[in-house]
Amino acid sequence: MAAEHADSGFNIFPMDQFVIRPLFGNHGMTWYTPTNQALWMGIAIVAVVLLLVIGTRGRALVPSRTQSIAEVFYGFTYKMIEDINGKAGLKYFPVIMTLFTFVVFANILGLLPYSFTVTSQAAVTVFLALAVFLSVTIIGLVKNGPGFLKVFWISSAPLPLRPILAIIEVISYFVRPVSHSIRLMGNMMAGHAVIMVFAGFAGALGIFAVFPVVAIMAVYGLEVIVAFIQAYVFAILTVIYMNDALHPGGH
Repeated sequence: MAAEHADSGFNIFPMDQFVIRPLFGNHGMTWYTPTNQALWMGIAIVAVVLLLVIGTRGRALVPSRTQSIAEVFYGFTYKMIEDINGKAGLKYFPVIMTLFTFVVFANILGLLPYSFTVTSQAAVTVFLALAVFLSVTIIGLVKNGPGFLKVFWISSAPLPLRPILAIIEVISYFVRPVSHSIRLMGNMMAGHAVIMVFAGFAGALGIFAVFPVVAIMAVYGLEVIVAFIQAYVFAILTVIYMNDALHPGGH
């Protein structure tokens, strides 16, 4: 029965694509082992440098295509920060711009055949989310001192409700890294897993593979959109959290 099931053509393992593997050999991994995750993270970083540093080094009045793309990223991120945080938030523009661009490239590169989606890994998304959380908290405490605690005190609420809401706000604040990281990781994993499932059916259905192939094309197109949307969501949540550090108590 096992052999019969193995030959049925429906052996689909959509989660295999998220397994971290060593690039050379198969002798286990240590902290310094080059892996597929490290490779594609490095490629994403190189892509960011090529776009934001190399692509804009000329600063031409008539921009090249690469410079035009970089300027779109620049203008989009600048306006997002200014609209939410005001001029005070622009001090942190380089960090948020780099974070947004990295997540975009990590998501898009993960859609290439035989690639690896680094933003599907908790190790990556949790690290990014924790970095944002700790940075916002430290900036808020340094800039405002004890006044940063106003972020938990909703002064616009009726007085009897404020202590209860403060407890809810404290819990919500410390849950932020979890929701921030899982949202990105979960969305990137889900779409890729669906594509792999349809690809498995396409390989098993022979001449009827046209149906799953059409489904793959539709889901793939959706995933391209999701890649940008999730990068935007991750960046705008970072900006919103930064607003708490810059303007605590602004409920």
